[in-house]
Amino acid sequence: MINGNNYKYPSTKPNVALVRCESYAETELEQAVARGLDLLGGADTFFNPGETLLLKPNILIGENPKKHVTTHPAVFNAVAKALQEAGAQLTYGDSPAFGPPQISAALCGIAAAAESLNIPLADFVHGQVVSFPQGKLIKQFTIAKGVLAANGIISISKFKTHALTRLTGAVKNLFGCIPGLLKSQFHATLNDEYQFGKMLLDLNHLLRPRLCVMDAVIGMEGNGPRNGTTRKVSLLIFANNPTAMDAVTVRLMALDPLLVPTLAAAEEWQVGAVENYKLLGDPIETFIMKDYKVNRSPASTTKTKGWFSTIFRDISSPRPVIDQEKCTTCGTCVDICPVTPKALSFRENEGNLPPIYNYDLCIRCYCCQETCPHNAITVKTSFLGRILN
Repeated sequence: MINGNNYKYPSTKPNVALVRCESYAETELEQAVARGLDLLGGADTFFNPGETLLLKPNILIGENPKKHVTTHPAVFNAVAKALQEAGAQLTYGDSPAFGPPQISAALCGIAAAAESLNIPLADFVHGQVVSFPQGKLIKQFTIAKGVLAANGIISISKFKTHALTRLTGAVKNLFGCIPGLLKSQFHATLNDEYQFGKMLLDLNHLLRPRLCVMDAVIGMEGNGPRNGTTRKVSLLIFANNPTAMDAVTVRLMALDPLLVPTLAAAEEWQVGAVENYKLLGDPIETFIMKDYKVNRSPASTTKTKGWFSTIFRDISSPRPVIDQEKCTTCGTCVDICPVTPKALSFRENEGNLPPIYNYDLCIRCYCCQETCPHNAITVKTSFLGRILN
């Protein structure tokens, strides 16, 4: 059972370590990982003897690692080797946006890295309901059995932007611990960015990752988390607290933390470490990117009820838009849409044309934009929305 072996979490202020790393070269990565772990007390501080740790990379979808959509396999390899050498037993896994976990892991290079170190793929297909009465919003989750079979989690996320949550960081990385299409149910029922952020925060409080590592050697800006533009950040980030890691990540992006739903929820609930953390390693000032392309618009919420507020939100909030020249009519966006009836569909007897949106049904979860394989969907704000923002 996860965290069921009397592991003692640090009682001191959360620590976040920044370690410069210019490339994915094996020697440089191993040295950077060793330094980052040493700054946090050493690899052996994150597990007890005999425990099994689950490595949880970001495997959004099966993409070539050169596209930097997922955690780079070289980073996964360096972290895994350091933990193995310290005596940890390891498994790994993630639940991608769609498709079998083993195929996505193979396509992005993570599977080969794991196999070279004899690390088995955990069960991310089947789930088990876990009660969480301490949850402030969500009182139970269905968690992948492979997660529950481990004693602790090592989160290995990717430095990327995200249309809904602003960034794909340490907190959101654990969303992949929910198997398969069950993730879509949260998008369908929590169609408010801050409610979705609170759910992610509850999930992190349930699973409590012991160590967070972020691959920021090369990040992604703009139309993330799949179709953005790569940008060199030259950094690995290490933290013993996921909220603290994300708080540092937004500083690097020069982004207001209250625009990030998970950090806004942590501030409201007075949990996590949005400001109360200790920085270690290389000075943060040398990595801050004030021109980082990230969604800086205020969140659209459904807190205000009534027909007028609904219409106002629909015409002023950002919405996904299809570029008809880039669209190949593959149907990925239609398949992934979590609402019933679906918010976008192909026109009858016109399957060769791009699908069209019914924005009255669209909940602004941006799953379509997140998973489009051809960079054909972007999130745009109307003229009225730009004026109001």
